[in-house]
Amino acid sequence: MSAPALGTVAHTLMAMRGVWHDHVEIFDLAGQAMEEDTMAGSPGSAPFDNLVYVDFDGENFRQTNVTFRGRPVAAKTFSGRLIDGTLVFDRLGPDAPEHIGAGAGPGTLFLNARKVGEAWSHYLEPDVLTLLSPTERTRITMLYRNGVAVRTLRAHGTRLGPSADQRVTWDPRGADGPVHQKSAFTDVFREDA
Repeated sequence: MSAPALGTVAHTLMAMRGVWHDHVEIFDLAGQAMEEDTMAGSPGSAPFDNLVYVDFDGENFRQTNVTFRGRPVAAKTFSGRLIDGTLVFDRLGPDAPEHIGAGAGPGTLFLNARKVGEAWSHYLEPDVLTLLSPTERTRITMLYRNGVAVRTLRAHGTRLGPSADQRVTWDPRGADGPVHQKSAFTDVFREDA
């Protein structure tokens, strides 16, 4: 089997494997920094910092975000599989649309729902992840609630290590234990949420 072509989703996911430190900032639509993010799927103070563990074996994907500064300690795991060259995420919760990771050129992934549907009117947060170098990346999102844009998010990531096989020693959950947990579920896509 030949190596994936530069720019494919698989190549980008392989390049993003490892442990990252993401510093996350939240902005209003005018670009002013916000200190509280009340409309997010995980609301809280801003800015904040996450450990991000990314595993990808060529087919199966798992990512766990662990908040360690700026908000209470919390961990969320997302999972999916590469199907026909596209990352297809496991469902995020009741009424959630199918989310995918699509290629947007070399080193860039666009994460969003596959189809426009009713869930979009409740919650939508497209993500663009870009590898700037082997040790730096960015994530930029825009959050829509009830069909209206409400804020943006920018994360700057620095790679801490090339493997997400074990927790970093200073992980706030403790150094021992599994890196990933059961995949996160959310109610934000429900009409009554």
